[in-house]
Amino acid sequence: MFGKRGATGTGGPARGAGLAPQAPRPTPAEAQPAAAKPDAPAAAELANAAAAAPEKATPAAPVEQATAPAVPAQAQASPRRSARNESYYDTKTQVFSALIETIDLSQLAKLDADSAREEIRDIVNDIIAIKNYAMSIAEQEELLEDICNDVLGYGPLEPLLARDEIADIMVNGPDRCYIEVNGKVQEADVTFRDAQQLLSVCQRIVSQVGRRVDESSPICDARLADGSRVNVIAPPLAIDGTALTIRKFKKDKLTLDQLVNFGSISPEGATLLQIIGRVRCNVVISGGTGSGKTTLLNCLTRYIDTDERVITCEDAAELQLQQPHVVRLETRPPNLEGEGQITMRDLVKNCLRMRPERIIVGEVRGAEVFDLLQAMNTGHDGSMGTIHANSPRECLSRIESMIAMGGFSLPQRTVREIIVGSVDVIVQAARLRDGSRRITHITEVIGMEGDVIITQDLMVYDIDGEDANGRIVGKHRSTGIGRPAMWDRARYYGEEQRLASAMDSMEVKQN
Repeated sequence: MFGKRGATGTGGPARGAGLAPQAPRPTPAEAQPAAAKPDAPAAAELANAAAAAPEKATPAAPVEQATAPAVPAQAQASPRRSARNESYYDTKTQVFSALIETIDLSQLAKLDADSAREEIRDIVNDIIAIKNYAMSIAEQEELLEDICNDVLGYGPLEPLLARDEIADIMVNGPDRCYIEVNGKVQEADVTFRDAQQLLSVCQRIVSQVGRRVDESSPICDARLADGSRVNVIAPPLAIDGTALTIRKFKKDKLTLDQLVNFGSISPEGATLLQIIGRVRCNVVISGGTGSGKTTLLNCLTRYIDTDERVITCEDAAELQLQQPHVVRLETRPPNLEGEGQITMRDLVKNCLRMRPERIIVGEVRGAEVFDLLQAMNTGHDGSMGTIHANSPRECLSRIESMIAMGGFSLPQRTVREIIVGSVDVIVQAARLRDGSRRITHITEVIGMEGDVIITQDLMVYDIDGEDANGRIVGKHRSTGIGRPAMWDRARYYGEEQRLASAMDSMEVKQN
């Protein structure tokens, strides 16, 4: 591989990737280590940091990694954090500056992530040896991992992203970070060195999906490579420093069977949801923020037949469909001139020209709800979407409100008739006060009486109280509906026996 020659003189012999270290070189700038490969934004940040190094005491890229990596417990409270002082950061700054002078950016795109990490570690080890820093093995290992995370990843966020039990990461400025574990929010032992380091990490994240965040565009929705949802709001809108929120997706995708094990739904309720997905009911998943709407939508899509053409529309692509015939669409914000914006409504309208069999809208927030209802009512059975509401009845009211806000001057009865003709089932999800998530209603939309939309609950969740540990105790029960409105649809798809069995089982358990 190739290193970067120093400003004067010629570099020593090149060292290949994976070879034993050569004898110490005169200076890091004259070294010729193998190049590392971060992603393109990381390479750009390294270049920016290198350009800024003569002007600033601290480079633009290093970010504090508050805990030692390599094990899941790395993001928990660590006594090393209190031991970190300005001396640690000064050392890290000097090593990072030497790394920037040494590394050859032209080679950054030629190694995979694991090889790049090993090469960066080799370079940093050589720099520490040449500079003769007095460090213990543990301190040196911590510094190595910190710098690798800064160059190749998301700095101090890396250990948090590696922990699969974390559902949310909430960064409130450079000095405060909170995480949600098991439905409870707690402070994480993670800090950034300063506000610029936090903003640099945010810019690296959003740039990977072609978006930007700075003072002129301080609000941004983006996603990580695994589909985790990211929101950034930067100063001057965020007064106390950049606020970063990450809704993490689990590495192992949840299934309805796992939701049954968690107590989110009963086995009979899970069977009912499988039938709903299989027989192509039009479904709206309703719930509050953090109630698990997207997770539930992912679970339902597992029961879509593999030969169906599915088109998804999202603000930030986070759905994880398993079918082979899926087209994923994502909105686009306006550019610096305020032009080029593609809204959710634009995507939904375009879907209708793409011969979809199902249209799935990640989250319905505005006038696009009217286009989704039109799609549901014009031959695209089995379409799905999520909406923020606290009950099935409120969900219907919100749909009406969003249609009105979209500027459609339709009579109220006409709007309700469109809703009744389009939506078959509302699945209500809720996050309870103990942090647990439950499916509280499976509700059918069956028609109108006068100007009132008539619904019927097939299954509800009753709260009985709480146990000694403060956990909510309750049960899912049938409402006694023996023949759901979807019966004819289930019979058309050959699922009437399974539907009858699920409904009967719920009633037997209740009795």
